[in-house]
Amino acid sequence: MKKKVLIVVLIVAVLIIGVIAVTCFLNNKKENQARQLLLDFASDINQKNYDSMYEKIDKNNINKEDFVKRNKNIYEGIDATNLSIEITNVNKEKNEYKIDYHEKMVTSAGEVNFDNSVTITKDNKLKWSSNFIFPQLNDDQKVKVSTLKSKRGDILDRNGNKLATDGTILSVGIVPGKLGENKDENIKKISELTGVTVDFINSQLQASWVTDDKFVPVKKISESDTELKENLLNVPGVLINKEEGRVYPLGKEAAHLIGYVQPISAEELEAHSNEGYTSTSVIGKTGLERSYESKIRGIDGAEIYIVDEDNNKVADIASQEQKDGQDVKLTIDSSLQKSIYEQMKDDEGLFVVMNPKTGELLSLVSTPTYDSNSFVLGLKTEEWDALNNDPKMPLYNRFIQKYCPGSTFKPITGAIGLTTGTINKDEDYGYTGTSWQKDSSWGNYHITTLTAYNGPKNLLNGLIHSDNIYFAQSALKIGAGTLTENLNKIKFNEQLDFPLNLAKSQYANNNGTSIDEETKLADSGYGQGSILVNPIHVASIYSAFYNEGNMIKPYIEYKEEQTPEILVESAFSKEAADTIKEDLIQVVENKEGTAHDMKVSGITIAGKTGTAELKASSDDTESGTLGWFNCFTIGKDGNDLLIISMVENEQDNQAGGSHYLIKKIKTLF
Repeated sequence: MKKKVLIVVLIVAVLIIGVIAVTCFLNNKKENQARQLLLDFASDINQKNYDSMYEKIDKNNINKEDFVKRNKNIYEGIDATNLSIEITNVNKEKNEYKIDYHEKMVTSAGEVNFDNSVTITKDNKLKWSSNFIFPQLNDDQKVKVSTLKSKRGDILDRNGNKLATDGTILSVGIVPGKLGENKDENIKKISELTGVTVDFINSQLQASWVTDDKFVPVKKISESDTELKENLLNVPGVLINKEEGRVYPLGKEAAHLIGYVQPISAEELEAHSNEGYTSTSVIGKTGLERSYESKIRGIDGAEIYIVDEDNNKVADIASQEQKDGQDVKLTIDSSLQKSIYEQMKDDEGLFVVMNPKTGELLSLVSTPTYDSNSFVLGLKTEEWDALNNDPKMPLYNRFIQKYCPGSTFKPITGAIGLTTGTINKDEDYGYTGTSWQKDSSWGNYHITTLTAYNGPKNLLNGLIHSDNIYFAQSALKIGAGTLTENLNKIKFNEQLDFPLNLAKSQYANNNGTSIDEETKLADSGYGQGSILVNPIHVASIYSAFYNEGNMIKPYIEYKEEQTPEILVESAFSKEAADTIKEDLIQVVENKEGTAHDMKVSGITIAGKTGTAELKASSDDTESGTLGWFNCFTIGKDGNDLLIISMVENEQDNQAGGSHYLIKKIKTLF
């Protein structure tokens, strides 16, 4: 009997435990569902999915249109992003769950944090009221935002001339009620003048907020475009207002250097959350506008607060002080920048001009180019297509790239050989003719040079006559290991510290660290093989010939104290640097020198011509060539210039690339 009673008790206990377990399971499931509902609701806010939000609430006479309008106006009005909820406590009250949570979000007035609570019904619906948005907010109150616009910092040249500034632009718009009887014809005229499509104009006019007397913006134009302004004002319905916008006084002359700003994208807004950006912010997209973004951007002042029906403030939500951006003063000389651009505007090429004593960059020009102002005002479709599809690549910033240097690399080979003692400047290599190979192991491969000349085959004549054979033999004497070790010493395969992202100079493909073919080593000696250089880096290397072997660091942000910063101390020995400098003077002074046409009366100039072949193979006749001319003046009391210049497709210039550049450089003197 006792045994039967024990069995019954055990069965009852198991049943009770089972019921409890099932009840706990169901309760936990409902609680988890309640938690998830709140988290999903927060996710909908981030995604601006107001319809989905409405489906998650206990309707209780809440009109969908009113709900969507209120949430949209408030969350988007305060530029709410990155909203997150951390659940701190859950209490079950009858068949409902009360959830306490901590909420934070980024707004136009900074980050907002608060504690709040919400009830989830037994049907797993959120009991919504306006105080879900903010605990202090009642249904009959409004959230308001007041802003104080900040100023973006100017970008100035060394003399205080503005290269980028907040100025005045013109907003072209339409007042629909004044388009007249020939509405369609007038819209077509506006389209033709502005380059904006008829479909876009009509879509703007059909927006829900538009009325007959509203100004509907369709295009921004430059304040200086007076002819376009006059033509537009002759069309019925057109109104032109002034507004603030970013202006680039140099336009095309400095586009690749300065860059431009545009409205911030959703991806950028997310990447820069908690930094004071809003959906109406602009951000630097390219050039120094992008590089100095954190310094020159302004932070708009903003205040978010709650008002009652009588527009009286009842609660503060958040505030952020207005902060103007800082100006950036550059070492650039606007006059020189404009002068070089005018010389090069029809070519594919680049110029780097630096003070070799201080490292100040006085001009950086890449051509062809574009107008930075066009990107701020908004490009016409055909303008963008023309820029993007132009085979001359006007959007391509050439002075930050890397190129085959050709014979302008020979002074570097010579300086490494002298510094390491692997070559003797006076040694006569003793070959003749314009073709040479080390031995028969090279097969059909020969080093060729352009012209034969009398006199010893030594360093001076090798530079004066730009002799490929001399520098191929010198590279073999130096050896691959010593050459690459010393190229690494002068910052090959290394990212230079500079506001713009400069390509790394290299001596082997794919960021390689060795030259493993003898013929490629020979080719490297005269700037072919796999040698690629960035022109700003080359300016620093050439500065060592001016500064007794020390490479000066190039810089672009102006400083009153012009004490040079050494990038590489003793990049070359003083004796090697001085020898190369004197030999490069002879490249210009000597009547047989390849740069003798650069001779200017009263000025001492050291220079080196170069032609780089872009052949993919020995029988490639399609790839063209680059023409180079690098030079620096000597003895101008701290005002010397070091110039690195390049023109693409130099075979198209009858005078030859280097000499084509020399003509342009001489105008600067």
